[in-house]
Amino acid sequence: MLDTVHLLSPTTFPSITRGRLETLQINLGYRCNQTCKHCHVNAGPGRTEMMDEGTVNQILRFIQCQQIKTIDLTGGAPEMNPYFSYLVESARAMGVRVLDRCNLSILEEPGHEQLAAFLAEQSVEVVASLPCYLQENVDEQRGKGVYDASIRGLKLLNSFGYGKQGSGLTLNLVYNPLGPALPPPQDVLEADYKKRLMDDHGIVFNQLFTITNMPISRFGSTLLSKGEFAGYMDMLKGAYSSENLQTVMCRNLLSVDWQGYLYDCDFNQMLQMPIVHKQRAQTHITDIMNESLDGEPIRIAEHCYGCTAGQGSSCGGALSD
Repeated sequence: MLDTVHLLSPTTFPSITRGRLETLQINLGYRCNQTCKHCHVNAGPGRTEMMDEGTVNQILRFIQCQQIKTIDLTGGAPEMNPYFSYLVESARAMGVRVLDRCNLSILEEPGHEQLAAFLAEQSVEVVASLPCYLQENVDEQRGKGVYDASIRGLKLLNSFGYGKQGSGLTLNLVYNPLGPALPPPQDVLEADYKKRLMDDHGIVFNQLFTITNMPISRFGSTLLSKGEFAGYMDMLKGAYSSENLQTVMCRNLLSVDWQGYLYDCDFNQMLQMPIVHKQRAQTHITDIMNESLDGEPIRIAEHCYGCTAGQGSSCGGALSD
C-alpha cells in the first residue's frame, strides 16, 4: 500500500488548540469483517491489533477521573473486540452516553446474533455506515453482498425500535463519497436517503452524517495509485472554510488507540501523530488520569483540510449548513 504520510507535512493549515474534553473516541482494534476502499484505518479480517482487558479498565478509570460524558466506539468493527460488551455495560452503568460505529453486516456474523438486542437493551446510539442507498454503489465500495446485509441489519435495528419516534433509540447513518469528491449538502442527501430507504425497504432512521474521505491509509493509497492525490488536496484546500475551525471535532475529542495511546483524532492516530503533551514522544492514557489538556496545541497536517472543506466534516457529520 502506498503511503501518503510524507506528503502531508509541512502544512499551511492554521494552528488550533484544544478546548474542554467532552468525548473519548476509543479504537478497540483494527480487525473488521469488511475491507472497504475508503477505510482510513486499513481495517480488515486479517488485522490482529485488539485492545486487551487491562487497557479497557484503564479507560474506564480515565472516564471516571475526567468525568467524560460521551464515548465513541470505533475500530475496525468495535463489536469484534471480546471486551466490547464489558466496556459498554460499565460505561452505561456510570451514566455515560455510548456511540457504536457499526458497519451493520456485523449484526449477522456468527457469534454476534444477539448484538442488536444488546445494543437496544443498553440504549447505545448506533452510528451505522451506509455509503449510499443504491446497491451497486455500496457493493463497489464495501464488497459484494454488503448492501443486502446492511439492509437486513437496518431492518433488524428498526425491529428493536431504533430510528422510530419516541423509542429513545437513536440510529444515525454515515455517508462517504465513492471517490475524490466532497459530500453533497447533508440536509438534501438526508432527505433523499429517508425517502429511498422508506420507499424501497420500509426503513427509518434519525439523521444522516456526511463525512469527507481522508487522503490517508487505504483511500490515500488509492489516490496515489491513480495519480489523483494532488488534485484531491487542491480541491480540499480550495474549499477551505475558516468558520469550520471553531467546531472541528479535535477541539473537544480525544482519540485513544488499542494500546491506550492518545491522539487528537482518529486520523492522526492512523498517521502515527500522537498528542503534544509535556514533550513526551507518546502519551498513554495512564499518564494524564487527572490532568487537563485544555489549551494545548493540536497536531496538524495537510489532511486537516478534509475536516474544514465545504460544509466541514467530523464524526458527527457536517459542521455547517
